[in-house]
Amino acid sequence: MGGPGNPPQGTPEGAPGDDEYRSVVFDESFVRAARLQEFSAEERITDHTPAVRRAPPPRRRGTSWQALTLVVTIAVAFVTAVYLGFRQPAERYPGQRAAPLRMTVIPLAPVATVPGGSPAELYARSPADQFRIGAKGIALPLRSRTAHFSVGQVEAALVIAKEYLVRSSVDPEVLTGDAVRPVRVLIDSDQYAQFDRSVERPAADGLHSATGWLVRFDPARVALAEPRVRVEGTLRVSEADSGTLEVTSDHTFVYALRPARGGTTRAALFTVRRALLFRFDREDLRQHRAEVVTSYTQAGPLACAARWADRLRPLLAGSPPAGGPPRATDPYAADGASHPCGTLAPGAQPQATRAG
Repeated sequence: MGGPGNPPQGTPEGAPGDDEYRSVVFDESFVRAARLQEFSAEERITDHTPAVRRAPPPRRRGTSWQALTLVVTIAVAFVTAVYLGFRQPAERYPGQRAAPLRMTVIPLAPVATVPGGSPAELYARSPADQFRIGAKGIALPLRSRTAHFSVGQVEAALVIAKEYLVRSSVDPEVLTGDAVRPVRVLIDSDQYAQFDRSVERPAADGLHSATGWLVRFDPARVALAEPRVRVEGTLRVSEADSGTLEVTSDHTFVYALRPARGGTTRAALFTVRRALLFRFDREDLRQHRAEVVTSYTQAGPLACAARWADRLRPLLAGSPPAGGPPRATDPYAADGASHPCGTLAPGAQPQATRAG
């Protein structure tokens, strides 16, 4: 028991005795509130050895009602959270979102006059003589399951990558027209903004070249002399991690081009080598889309100084060697952009006489 003090329900009225005894006169409520209670004489003579016992905690009024209210509140909050969780799509973590496509386009300048002739004879005299036509040149490798993806999922990734290559590098409407939707619908929606900026406001900044996404020519300058594009290359698939497949493509596309209007009707061959890295998570496979991670393009014959971010402007049959060095790069410029240019090897062009 605690020290002397007033009873829990106040000092009893009319208690007998002097004031000096008032502090030790307790009423029934004070006794019931005590933490320790003495056993009765009858209880002590039975099995109870201790002289006192701990009293049960006092019952407070209103406790059951408050507990019920708390339980109901928690239940309502839980149901609300579950409901909102189903109604709102889960937010993807930053590491899972499609990153911007990183692209490199390198013009290849000829060192001699660009050869001309009919498409058939040009192909017969070029390394593309044995290339297959169009989509047939993009052969799918033997499919097998990986550690975390089934055969069907691996095949789906390869099919999407092939479809992207066909639409972006073979489709005549894309090559010489303004069609971009056939390519756009195959990319991850997180890359739409970058793609649209590349098409509407192209820039040679490594991020916003239309020619990093697709192959297209300036229709005011060139037309297809032969609609059948020659293609050869490889596709490889691997796992980036347990939730991501990667497909690496490396293909050479050869086009027979002629002037769009008037002039000579002789064709010239134009060669584009494209190496792309595609990434797929399971949602991409279900949505039939791809994240295009990197794009590396070599294309020629082109003049080093020609604009190529929006459309390719090939040098056609009879064009002299592209004179002058590539555009100068100013390391002090705000954008710091560089404009690399390569040389188109003579052996990559049709030869005057077929070797062998």
